[in-house]
Formats: sequence, structure tokens, C-alpha cells
Amino acid sequence: MKFCIASIALLASSVSGFVANQPTISRQDTQLFERKAFITGNWKLNPTTKGEAMALAQDIVKNVSSESPGDIALFVPFPFIETVQNICGDKISIGAEMCTPQDSGAFTGGISAQMLKSIGVEWVLAGHSERRTINAEDDYEINAQCLKLIENDMSVMLCIGETLDEYESDLAGAVCETQLKKALNNISKEEMSRVAIAYEPVWAIGTGKVATPEIAQDVHAKCRAILALIYDQETADSTRILYGGSVSPDSVDGLMSKPDIDGALVGGASLSAESFSRIINFEFVGHH
Repeated sequence: MKFCIASIALLASSVSGFVANQPTISRQDTQLFERKAFITGNWKLNPTTKGEAMALAQDIVKNVSSESPGDIALFVPFPFIETVQNICGDKISIGAEMCTPQDSGAFTGGISAQMLKSIGVEWVLAGHSERRTINAEDDYEINAQCLKLIENDMSVMLCIGETLDEYESDLAGAVCETQLKKALNNISKEEMSRVAIAYEPVWAIGTGKVATPEIAQDVHAKCRAILALIYDQETADSTRILYGGSVSPDSVDGLMSKPDIDGALVGGASLSAESFSRIINFEFVGHH
């Protein structure tokens, strides 16, 4: 894939001010909503002990039923993966928070895709803003992680999003296009069935600030347009794009009612069984 500066400039200008220019439309009003909702939680460096992880998983999974409206996954710290898998069974997919692109060798602290696959992990996060900033993972490293996961027939949750400075400079569209094109380099149209996108405005992660449903919908629609440019409209329409950034029980219904928001990547609220269970069992606004 070629990196197109001109198209980035156009997207940067078109997203100016995050003015939602999409028609007012609910999620259930269009045929594109064959994409099944995907609600996911990222525990990050939590909880403190195995016992706490067990208790949290038990309290979450008991609120998952056949009436829950979407697929569910939890990305948990490595030491807890198998324990939480055993508790959640087939109700919740248990994923890893990162992997390294190397298969083996002198990489102290590394976790390979093959290691994760061997214990039944399917989904792995790549590109989370905390990994980009704290661990200095760039788009090329993230692309290598994505390629390695797909090579091993696993699935990747690719995180993208702009910083506060970029947001205030009206660069969200440009940043998302850059991150998508670089991270998806050499990933084929067919392999996109193993990729979900999580749009996480960095300014909203852990800050309590949430992009309004209208802001999030506008950026999600632009991300889907970028996927159509990279691949085609069919691929864009079939790819699930999740919103992440201080998602809460109070905000989830409005977010999930937007046509291009297919799920949520939930941070802090996934550490509360009560809050995350409400998010899992979201309701479409206007369709109660």
C-alpha cells in the first residue's frame, strides 16, 4: 500500500472541528448492521492478585446471557489468562494485551503469538496508545505484531487515535489514516476478517472525557472511508470499528446507537463487574 500525503491532507481538512456531517440515522436503520456488536474490556495492569482476577471474572460472566447483544472479550494480564479462560468458558473470549513480533530467541520479557495461541488465545491488542507512548512502539513495530498474529491465524484489535494536541489541531482524520495505512501494510483484504479497529482518542483514555456519540460517529465514518480507500467498500463495511475512551454505563447506549460504532474497548469500567455488565448488556437508544 502506498502512503498518500494528499489524501491525508484532505481528511485533515474534512474532519475540521469534528463537525458531524452524517445524516441523523440510528444503528438499526441500515443494512450495514450485519456487523455484530463487539464489547471488550482491557484490564491493563489490573487487578493486583489472581484471587481478585478470579472474583472479577466470576462477577462479570454471570451477567452474560443469550440475550446479551454482542460478542464479548476481555484483554487481561498474562498471569491471569488461563485462570480467567477457565472461569468464562465460551461466553467471553479472553485475549492478551500485547505480543512481540518475534517467534523466539533472546528477547527477555517477550511474549510470542505462538505462546499465546498455545494456551487458546485468539484476540490480541496492538497499537494501544499506552504501548505507543510508554513502550515507544511505533507503527512499524505495530504492523509487525499484526502480521505475526495473522500469520498464526489469530485476530488483532488494532488501536488508533489522536492526542489532545492533534485533536485541537483538527488532525484526527490525518492521524487515523496514517496509523491505519502503516499498521495494515501487507495485510490483505481476505486477512481483514481477522482485524477489528478500536478508535481511541488519547485525550479521552482514563480522563473521564468522552467524545460525544456524534463526534465518535463522525470519526468512525471517516475511518471506514479510509478502509474503503485502502481495500474496498465491502471490506470497509464488514470491518468492526469499536470506540474506546472512558466508555461508561451512562455513555454506552448513545455510542452504540450510532451506525458506524460497532462496539467498545472499555478500560476502567471493565474493572467493575456492575459497570461492565451494564455495558455488555447495552441498549439501543430509541429502541428500548
